[in-house]
Amino acid sequence: MKETGKKRSIKIEEGQTFPLSIKRLGINGEGVGYFKRQVVFVPGALPGEEVLVEATKIQPKFAEGKVKKIRKQSPFRVKPPCPIYEECGGCQLQHLAYEQQLKEKRDIVIQSLERHTKLQLHKLDIRKTIGMDEPWNYRNKSQFQVGQQKNGQVIAGLYGLDSHRLIPIQNCMVQHDLTNKVSEGVRQILEDLQIPIYDERKRKGIVRTIVTRAGFSSGEVQVVLITTQKEVPRKKLLMAEIQERLPEVTSLVQNINGNKTSLIFGEKTIHLRGEEVIQETLGDLSFELSARAFFQLNPIQTVKLYDEVKEAAGLTGKEKIADAYCGVGTIGMWLASGASEVRGMDTIESAIIDANENARKHGILNATYVTGTAEHWLPKWVNEGWRPDVIVVDPPRTGCDKKLLDAIIQVKPKKFVYVSCNPSTLAKDIDYLSKDYQVEYIQPVDMFPHTAHVEAVAKLVKK
Repeated sequence: MKETGKKRSIKIEEGQTFPLSIKRLGINGEGVGYFKRQVVFVPGALPGEEVLVEATKIQPKFAEGKVKKIRKQSPFRVKPPCPIYEECGGCQLQHLAYEQQLKEKRDIVIQSLERHTKLQLHKLDIRKTIGMDEPWNYRNKSQFQVGQQKNGQVIAGLYGLDSHRLIPIQNCMVQHDLTNKVSEGVRQILEDLQIPIYDERKRKGIVRTIVTRAGFSSGEVQVVLITTQKEVPRKKLLMAEIQERLPEVTSLVQNINGNKTSLIFGEKTIHLRGEEVIQETLGDLSFELSARAFFQLNPIQTVKLYDEVKEAAGLTGKEKIADAYCGVGTIGMWLASGASEVRGMDTIESAIIDANENARKHGILNATYVTGTAEHWLPKWVNEGWRPDVIVVDPPRTGCDKKLLDAIIQVKPKKFVYVSCNPSTLAKDIDYLSKDYQVEYIQPVDMFPHTAHVEAVAKLVKK
């Protein structure tokens, strides 16, 4: 349709103030409304609210705004319990009652399907989001940047929303109590011993980041100090103070990252004191976690997520399973007892070494893991006479590689179980497979309460 002069004249301008009805939540947890048919994203606004908005940024296809006044408030709006909620930006939905968060996360999945697929959504079984009984203190790992104020005080926390100002965090409400206690304890020790803290602007100093990971079941804690160089003044004293003041720290590690980068970890890792790993348990499986090992951040919900994967796979003991993007093998091992054989693959060689070691340690004899892409291994295995009945994928936020989707279409498993951490890429990938596969159901799972993230398990069956 040709744009008229009238349409152009009502274009939103930066600084303009206008009323807005919020229709739904966007994928980043912001309120979404329409002003003169133009979409406007408003952080902090909730569905059902009538707000007065000031336009802050104008893009070709949408505008961003900030709330000036709430004229009609959502009945689900609550006071965020965290005192630095609005400064920090680590959570996006603390101002929304938790039960309603679960409903909105299901709606975020639906929005993605509306936007990126041609499926008849009224016929789809999109289930209620599985939430947490206690949606606080669930994260097992924190990565706090450190900085130093003019008075010499060391601070540790996260950079503020859209800023480069370090927000001190002493008690993060979504972090496990142990990670909070230990991060604060290490910060205090760094301050007491006057260890040089890295200054990003001047590119001087040594300690950059405190990474803390807790084993929920073991109570063990690993601390990784990210430094710009190997040598640290008073290093032995620092190690001794951590041991004395924080006896729960069973593993102390140093990682060296002297590059100007937003990446946390550098290539070189040095074991300083205690064990090299900490222990964590999921169901009947135990895992040794080294400093760089990937592991789910919410162990309580991970068990629920993996049980949903098992249910979707519908195992009878006879199935051959291919586990793509297998990482250290957690999902494949979760399914192994119900399958005849599990074969997993990942492009990261160290993860495959860990996966095979984990399977060996647990006496899981019907699981093997290989390095490489699924699009390489799947056709090769089929040519050798091994065809999977079920393929499980747990891809990164970018979704499945198109070559992998093509390989799935070629290999024709009876069932395809997709574990997604990004509803948009889930929807695009489902749409790509829709000629060959039918969506039986989608089960959203809330792995990160009070944030906009939503995971989902989708069960697809061969048409």
